[in-house]
Amino acid sequence: MKSDLKKQLRAKAHALKPVVITGQAGVSEAVLNEINLALDHHELIKVRVNAEDREQRKELSGQIVAETGAELIQSIGHIITLYRKNPDK
Repeated sequence: MKSDLKKQLRAKAHALKPVVITGQAGVSEAVLNEINLALDHHELIKVRVNAEDREQRKELSGQIVAETGAELIQSIGHIITLYRKNPDK
């Protein structure tokens, strides 16, 4: 993805609130299902990754990106911004 498009998506995502929050159990099948539904509907979403340390958050974020096929736009603290183009729109 080109940096210009990422910049536009970051600006667009600034006003968004997280639509999915991972629990203490981490990334479960139900959480991944909700993320996929949100990406299908909105294309650009924020997810709150509740993990204690930075390495664990990075690992969970990578797992979410790999399982959903989404593009990681931004990661700040506990919040990650994901984008996946919906081919039906």
